[in-house]
Order: sequence, then C-alpha cells, then structure tokens
Amino acid sequence: MCPVALTDTVTVTYTASLETGELIEKRDKDNPATVSIGSGVLCKAVEACLFGMEPGQSRIIRVEPEDAYGLHHRELVQCIPLEHFQDRLDLDPKPGMILSLTVDKEGEPHKVPATVTQVHDNAITVDYNHPLAGKPIVYEVSLISINS
Repeated sequence: MCPVALTDTVTVTYTASLETGELIEKRDKDNPATVSIGSGVLCKAVEACLFGMEPGQSRIIRVEPEDAYGLHHRELVQCIPLEHFQDRLDLDPKPGMILSLTVDKEGEPHKVPATVTQVHDNAITVDYNHPLAGKPIVYEVSLISINS
C-alpha cells in the first residue's frame, strides 16, 4: 500500500496532551477521526507527520505553541475593576472561570471569552489568550487507514 500523500483522506486515532500528561483531546478506535489532508481539521504539524505513514504505524510529535494554540501575549491579560460588572449581580468571579466579555474591535462590539486568573478586592485579572496558548502539545497519532 502507498503511504499517506497530499490528496488522501485518512482515518486516525490520536491523543493530544500537555507535556505534563494532562489530556486535551482523544480520538480512539471507537471514535476515530477521518480527515482530508490539508483540510485544517488537524493542526498542520499533525497533518505533516502523517506523510509517509502506512496503516498500523504510530508517531509521537511535539507541536510548538506557535503551531498549536499560539503564543501567550501579555497584552491580552488585563485587570478590570469590579464596578465594570455592576449590572451582573449574579457574578461571583473565581480563578479559572471563563467569562463572556464585550470588547471593542474597530468600532464594533464583540463578545469574547476571557479566563479569570486572579480575584482582587476591587478588580479581577482576566486573560483573553486561549487557555492553551504558550503551551506545547504532544500528539500520539496512529494511522488506521488511507481512504483514497
């Protein structure tokens, strides 16, 4: 059988974990992923590792932050006064909580997720980065089949 090539559709199983071993995502034999190479369903680095593989083979790759969820940008961490949330009486912010906040982008309001990182007496610190930004991801990928 020919190895994986650019125009193939493949069926794979994989685990995506942090370097600490914390599981991010898993597709096993009961729920494999069928992916067209180049579709962007999997990150480019994972798709690239499939080239040359044949069914039954496995690989472990480490995907750097810039090729996974991006680098962590300090300017996306902000301290917001609690008075900003006066209209949300039910809000009891705690570290790890994800809030939907409105930000202004090019004169238009947009709802974006922000993770609460610290709670202070009069303010909270939130991080608009993706929770996995700045972290390398380890993928263990197994090729089940090539569906040309």
